[in-house]
Amino acid sequence: MKMIVFLAFALFLQGALGELICEELPVGLCSFSIASSGKRCLLETHASNDGTMDFQCKTSEVVAINLHDYIEADECVDACGVDRKSVGISSDTLLDSQFTAKLCSPQCYQNCPNIVDLYYNLALGEGAFLPDLCKSQRANSRRSMAQIKSSGTAFGPISAAAGPMSAASPFPSPSSSLDCAPAPM
Repeated sequence: MKMIVFLAFALFLQGALGELICEELPVGLCSFSIASSGKRCLLETHASNDGTMDFQCKTSEVVAINLHDYIEADECVDACGVDRKSVGISSDTLLDSQFTAKLCSPQCYQNCPNIVDLYYNLALGEGAFLPDLCKSQRANSRRSMAQIKSSGTAFGPISAAAGPMSAASPFPSPSSSLDCAPAPM
């Protein structure tokens, strides 16, 4: 009930002020929200005057393409397995097969473009292509995680004999790159 009141209040403020500003959002609505500027909101810890750690909502430098003035729905937070109370964001969550299964589920992947876009970009930063990761996750969850271990450096040398490249990504498709042995150290 409290979340519904927060959401209604935030939407009322947005309509009244005409602008969604991350620093003005309640902590419970910060994560996975997007300011009017198109920049993503980020939950951070903050030392208060009495020395205790507090949370505050900040505007990040990460821009969401084609999205602004957006507060993620609770249904998407639940369907995608994300947590509004998480501080910062990390691609490490993509290594968790249970998280990836939720992210790649039809309930999340097809209905929650904000969260999918965020993790799509995180996966790209690690050298993985989220659609390929989801496809291989459905086939074999352990194998899909090998794509992003070691911050995208899990791939060994790739030659023409290694297999086809994905048309949508400059990275090898999961079926070809994962069959290669890592380069010797």
